[in-house]
Amino acid sequence: MARAIDGGVTAVMLREKDVSHAERLELGAAVAAACRSGGALFLVNGDIEAACELAADGVHLGYRARSVAAARAELAQGSLVGRSTHDAAELDDAHADGVDYVTFGPIFDTPSKRGLVAPRGLDALERAVRRLAPMPVIALGGVGPGTVADVRARGAAGVAAIRALLDTPDEAAAARALHADGERPR
Repeated sequence: MARAIDGGVTAVMLREKDVSHAERLELGAAVAAACRSGGALFLVNGDIEAACELAADGVHLGYRARSVAAARAELAQGSLVGRSTHDAAELDDAHADGVDYVTFGPIFDTPSKRGLVAPRGLDALERAVRRLAPMPVIALGGVGPGTVADVRARGAAGVAAIRALLDTPDEAAAARALHADGERPR
């Protein structure tokens, strides 16, 4: 992960759902340290308690999760709160709930969403970006080096990736390839 951060990853989300709370905290402490050392944001997916205990920069909520107000009541002041979205109604709900950013997707086919949510495509991404502007919309689902420029051209503030970063021998190069211009953001 440190190599991916060196390559330009600007945020890392701890998304371990099938582990105990103690295991999540142990792993989270290592992830948080790598993020802080490399200057990346550290977010926790769905576990507000762990986000608080790990002094995360924020929490990411599922589209059926607790309200943003409930999360903010527990988190440190200034913490980011994001939400997963898949369609116009979820985008509207997230905006009304007061999130700081949304993820939208899946944009393309991806094994992690196959059978759960159909790919939304680039046109739907562009509509989502216009609908929520100026709120950041992060594209996810099947985004890789060959599609990142198209995703960014449709207005996505960034991309979320798992396979594109982890299924490679060189995480730093993979991270650089996910930037439309090939440069590390800062």
